[in-house]
This record gives sequence, structure tokens and C-alpha cells, in this order.
Amino acid sequence: MFPSLRILSGVEMGEPHWHAAACAEVLAAGPFDRLLGSLHCLPFGDSYTEPWNLYQYRDAPPVVRDYLAGVAEMVATDAAFEVLAHIDYPVRSWPLRAGPFDPWLFEDEFRYALRATATSGRALEINTRIPLHPAILRWWHEEGGEAVTFGSDAHTPELVAHAFAEAAEMASAHGFRPGRNPHDLWGRTD
Repeated sequence: MFPSLRILSGVEMGEPHWHAAACAEVLAAGPFDRLLGSLHCLPFGDSYTEPWNLYQYRDAPPVVRDYLAGVAEMVATDAAFEVLAHIDYPVRSWPLRAGPFDPWLFEDEFRYALRATATSGRALEINTRIPLHPAILRWWHEEGGEAVTFGSDAHTPELVAHAFAEAAEMASAHGFRPGRNPHDLWGRTD
């Protein structure tokens, strides 16, 4: 009925560097066309918790800095994933009391995490759940990032591919182009 339609299978693995055995079980059930790795939690006491919870106990800037350090740690491992998902995850729950989120306050930390991701050979997801700040994408390119993907983090059907057109425009404006096939990673233009 739809001969040109291609449906890819993929999986996002949270904290794959902490849960290697569980991730190996999931991957054994594959094959998967796309593997995403993500960081949702940070250490909190003798456990882990998400940034939205940490913001209740700590000032917001150190939470973001710790998160980005955690991203750099995760991508430096041999965890099996090819795309870093939502590098701006803590921004989703950025507390109002901290004022508007300003990525420039964290430029060094973002660049460090982006450079580590580029060095690992992984791609960066442009997640449209909240718009990725264009500066972060520019830093990705400047730090040697070779490829990007798009994700809407849709937890409901109506949000699938939300704001992809805008994300594609931003990727093009920052030096990335589509691959040969619609599902390919977008690579650098230079």
C-alpha cells in the first residue's frame, strides 16, 4: 500500500553507562536501526534523581553543570549508542526562580560535553520537545560534531515530528545537510 514508506526501529537507553547489562539485554532483542543514549538522572545522596527534583534542593546552575559533566562522562564510555539525545534535558524543568535560561552562562560546559560527544564519533540529536538553542548547535559544529538527527520526544501521537521543519532549517543554517535518504543522519556541509 505504501511501497516507499520505511519504518525504522530504534531505542533510547537512559544512562547506558550505568546499566550495561540491562542495555545488552535490550540490544539482544534487536536489531535496531538507531540507538540513542541519554542522561536523565544525576547522583543524589546514595541514589539518583532527575534535574527537576534536584532544582528543589540546589541552585539551578550547578545542576546544569553537573548534568553536562555527566554527559561528557557518558559519551566517553563504550556504551552502545550512536546518538546523544537531548543534551539540553535540564532546560525542560529549569526553575522560574532562576530567571530565563541562558545557555551562554554554560558555554564552557556545553562545549566540553559537545567536544567529548564529537570525539566519541556520535551524532547529536536536535530534540524539539523544547527548541534547542541555536548557540548549542553552533557550538556542536565548532567543536567538530559531524552529524545531527532529529527527535521530537513525542509521548503522544500528535507531537510526532513536532517542529521538525524549524529544526531542519536551523541545522541547515549551522552547517548540516540531509543525507541521501530521509532517515540518514544529517552531515556537515564542510
